[in-house]
Amino acid sequence: MEVDRNRLADIELTENARAVLAKRYLKKNENGEAIEEPIEMFLRVASNIAEGEFRFKEGEEAQRLYEESRERFLQIMLSRRFMPNSPTLMNAGRELQQLSACFVLPVEDSIDGIYDTLKHQAVIHKSGGGTGFGFSRLRPKNDLVKSTMGVSSGPVSFMAIYDASTDKIKQGGTRRGANMGILRVDHPDVEEFIDCKRDNDQINNFNISVAITDEFMKAVEGDTDFELANPRDGEVMKTVRAKDLFRKIVEGAWLNGEPGVVFIDKINDDNPTPQFPIESTNPCSEAHLPPYDSCNLGSINLERFYREDTGDVDWDELRETVHTAIRFLDNVIEQNNYPLDEIDEMSRGNRRIGLGVMGFADLLIKLGITYDSEEGLAFAERMMKFVDDEAWEESRALAEERGVMPNYEGSRHQTRGDRVRNATVTTIAPTGTISMIAGCSGGIEPLFAVAFMRRQADMEMPDVNPEFVKLAKERGFYSEELMRSVAEHGSVRDVEEVPDDVRSVWVTSHDISSEWHVRMQAAFQKYTSMGISKTINLPNEATPEDVEDAYRQAYALNCKGIAVYRDGSRDAQVLSTGKTSGEKPTMTPASPEAPTAPPVTPPATEGKGQTFSSLAEARNGRPRTLTGVTKKIRTGHGSMYVTMNDDEFGPRECFVILGKPGGTAAAFSDALGRMITMALTHGADPAEVVHQLRGIQDGHPAGVGPNAVLSVPDGVARAMAEHYLIEDSLPDTRELPIIGACPDCGSGLTRQEGCVVCHSCGYSKCS
Repeated sequence: MEVDRNRLADIELTENARAVLAKRYLKKNENGEAIEEPIEMFLRVASNIAEGEFRFKEGEEAQRLYEESRERFLQIMLSRRFMPNSPTLMNAGRELQQLSACFVLPVEDSIDGIYDTLKHQAVIHKSGGGTGFGFSRLRPKNDLVKSTMGVSSGPVSFMAIYDASTDKIKQGGTRRGANMGILRVDHPDVEEFIDCKRDNDQINNFNISVAITDEFMKAVEGDTDFELANPRDGEVMKTVRAKDLFRKIVEGAWLNGEPGVVFIDKINDDNPTPQFPIESTNPCSEAHLPPYDSCNLGSINLERFYREDTGDVDWDELRETVHTAIRFLDNVIEQNNYPLDEIDEMSRGNRRIGLGVMGFADLLIKLGITYDSEEGLAFAERMMKFVDDEAWEESRALAEERGVMPNYEGSRHQTRGDRVRNATVTTIAPTGTISMIAGCSGGIEPLFAVAFMRRQADMEMPDVNPEFVKLAKERGFYSEELMRSVAEHGSVRDVEEVPDDVRSVWVTSHDISSEWHVRMQAAFQKYTSMGISKTINLPNEATPEDVEDAYRQAYALNCKGIAVYRDGSRDAQVLSTGKTSGEKPTMTPASPEAPTAPPVTPPATEGKGQTFSSLAEARNGRPRTLTGVTKKIRTGHGSMYVTMNDDEFGPRECFVILGKPGGTAAAFSDALGRMITMALTHGADPAEVVHQLRGIQDGHPAGVGPNAVLSVPDGVARAMAEHYLIEDSLPDTRELPIIGACPDCGSGLTRQEGCVVCHSCGYSKCS
């Protein structure tokens, strides 16, 4: 099929979308230069996935189905009505041909099993996939190992080994892998597991979740004791008060968003293949998979189905797109080059696929429906029921055409007499980069922002949603000043210049209470085969009780899991702080004014009113005691401690300690601290120091997503920004939930859809 260059006009891609495609998806030559256009990429994918038709038919019939499917697949992508997950866009029709985003591996209670899985993890990460692990089969720490008469080191120690391996292997040659670690709430090591990410500098390539059972939740509700049992033999090793253990989980999530929880009994109650129990999920917890299973994902852009002439959804076109997308995803299973034979067998046996949605917030705005309203919830249920029903209809049609899934016998589908091709058909996954390509809002989340301040060279310019600009001009309330004001706030809900009816529908994630976030997740969960990747955002002032309420609400509403994030909770940990007056340490960062230009008049008690020609002369030596704070930052060279001390004039000195003394990196860090100290002593503004250092890369970033530090200078800038600049600590916006620096471009990262994304360059940890 030749490329019709006239069809280039069919691709309405933003500048950001084209940049993301060029950087991550398009074929490249030996020099890293893109050698295909976006339309050629979509054609490559459509052609390759359509080849799956040849697995079921022969001769002219097969050729006819191939050509029809190729055209249908191409059109739903060119029109941006549907996008497959990133591995399919990247790898279909190329040498790697690994098309799945997520896998789950077993962790057996033996050294051979543990290290076989470690090898399999490396193979999957090399191919571009993410991995989930259930560590609940491992015997607890200090339990007897009969073969050696030694003792076990426990699940957390082996999770740390998997984490270290992830640091060394990039996904598909582009980025470090992502993992999910899950431990049952009744495992004796669950408390160590809950605390394993408490310091923000450990196990940073894992998301972690506690597998909550119905029995545990009953014990919490009844305020009774709960038994922790050795999985090796079922022996009860410890009895705890259920509420105390639940509180520990809640406080961890309040502190830094970890751990999340999955309601493992609810997941298995809905597991369509009970002959293969589920013990873990993929890294963002929306794909519930038994060991060695995988899932092929794709998302429909709901915004594209709005019809201006009717002011409603084009349900017929949506129905057709759902059916085409399900056929596409079933073909992906045939075309996939699975990284392990065990995964190949399980994936083809269960044929799990996950069709999700994106652009939901955009569609609500066009329909004039408020996200956090009963009308919004009712529409969510109606929409997802429609998508799910039509997805199952296509799966039944495929079963008639191609046969039921091989693991049909023993499945719940067989029990119901429902002949289907796929064990599951729907899930709502993160859509970070593919939603940017599609030009829509991510998943089922509210808008990230109506507008935000984007850095361009040394300037900050308002980047406003083009649909909002269009509306503002049509309604006559547009002005440059208003757009800048909206960009500084991120939201319009409290901007009085914007009409009330506009403010009610143009809502952002942080305009919405956690209760409405959970209720919206539950509305979609009601008609979704697997799970939902969504972030329940909480303000910084939220209490542990607020987190607990969200967890209880999610369980009561039959969600299958929940992830919360409290603004600012992933900041670098403050290790020490003190004042010369002997006051108790405070966790609130100081915000001294930048030193003013000379001449300087120090306090009368020091200089008796004398005027000095410079700040450095006024300081004239270091006082014996200074007020200070130390922040611990994880870097690619190890943990770094940044100490910032102030005197009566403001910021005075900075010490940077990295690892053991004597090494090159340690010497460099010490020198950097001394130069910053010299600059501060002479009146340099901390904001300028941050500006000069932030974003410097040395090829050894630390962590992924919110914990990514690009280099030692970047880490120092981050520490100084958090201490001195407060609202401007990561200055893409003042009020938006910035949680770290993007490892690609240095801009602010946000937590959305249960994942971490950069709205400037399109980086996504998950999609």
